[in-house]
Amino acid sequence: MTRWVMAGLAASAALMIGATTAGAAPSSSDLMVVRLDPDPVAPGGTTTVHGFVANLGPQRTASPFTVLVDLPAGFTAEGPYFPAGCRALSDQVVQCTFGAGLPPLETATALVPVRADADVPPGTVAEGHVRVVSMDDHNPANNSTPFTLTVG
Repeated sequence: MTRWVMAGLAASAALMIGATTAGAAPSSSDLMVVRLDPDPVAPGGTTTVHGFVANLGPQRTASPFTVLVDLPAGFTAEGPYFPAGCRALSDQVVQCTFGAGLPPLETATALVPVRADADVPPGTVAEGHVRVVSMDDHNPANNSTPFTLTVG
C-alpha cells in the first residue's frame, strides 16, 4: 500500500512542478532528506529551517524535485526563501522546486526563515517536517524527516 501512496505523491508532485522534459525518462536516483534542527528561537524571533536533500544515486536526477517544509502551529514561514523557486503554499507550508540534474552524491538545500509567534512560551519544543517528492526517487523510506523547533 505504501508504494501506491508514494506513487500518488510522485504523480501529484509532477503536477505541482511540471512534467519532466519532453522525452526524458525518470532516472534511478535515491533522494534522501537529512535531519537538521534549526537554532533555538526566542518568542517572536526568527530562525531558519534547512531542507537538506542528498542524491544517493546511482544516477543524476532526470526530473525536477520538490522540497516541502511543514511547520507546526505557533510558527510561520517568513520569506524571502532560498532558492528563488520557493513559495509559500500557506503560512505553515513552503514548497521549493529544484530543476533536474542533481548529480549522485551531491546535495540541494532549501532555506526557509521561520518566525515563532510572540505568544509561544519559552521551553516549547515543536516538531515540523521536511519532505522531498520526485518522480525519479525509487526509495520513499528516506523522503521525510522531522525537525525540532525550540523556543528559548
